[in-house]
Amino acid sequence: MEHFLSDSAEFLPILLKGVWLTILVSLGSLVLSTILGLFWAFLRVSGLWPLTLASRLVVNLIRGIPIIVQLFYIYFVLPDFGVALTALQAGIIGLGIAYSAYQAENFRAGIEAIDPGQIEAAHAIGMGWWLVMRRVILPQAVKIVLPSYGNIMIMMLKDSSQASTITVAELALEGKLIASSTFKNTTVFTLVALLYLCMSVPLILLVGHLERRAGRR
Repeated sequence: MEHFLSDSAEFLPILLKGVWLTILVSLGSLVLSTILGLFWAFLRVSGLWPLTLASRLVVNLIRGIPIIVQLFYIYFVLPDFGVALTALQAGIIGLGIAYSAYQAENFRAGIEAIDPGQIEAAHAIGMGWWLVMRRVILPQAVKIVLPSYGNIMIMMLKDSSQASTITVAELALEGKLIASSTFKNTTVFTLVALLYLCMSVPLILLVGHLERRAGRR
């Protein structure tokens, strides 16, 4: 136990640098995936078959390619076409695009769960498509998609470790580098696991609180 505590005091400052990058990648990816996911979902429920078809094709294409391959393509292949990104930028964009497909399906399910009668009534009083979406559908859909949105946030936090494959020095990579140089695998990866838990548990509690608050409303 004493060795674990002394090693922890030595390794934690380095691992905390990785925690910062993990949070940065996760937040950036979450924002991008939410914006893109809403865009794909709006196309899907637009009622115009060319837009619906395009959205389905894009979402299925993204879902069919592993995240790690998408990261490799963005970081290693795009420079061949004149688009050079830093590892951090590529990690955020890659994870954001990958998770936008899951966000899109989540948002689409929430939107389509709304009673069509409410939409017809809104159209009957002269509300346009976007106004109906903003005033009638989205406020209710948010309550429906919140649990799965929270799960996606937690999954994205954990999958941020895949950014280490393109040299983003986030928590998982920092832990691997320390373990490979000190051979103290048990201590290092125990700390890594605990740090991931410290980041995940507040998210779980936050989502639970929002669900209860939305339920009371």
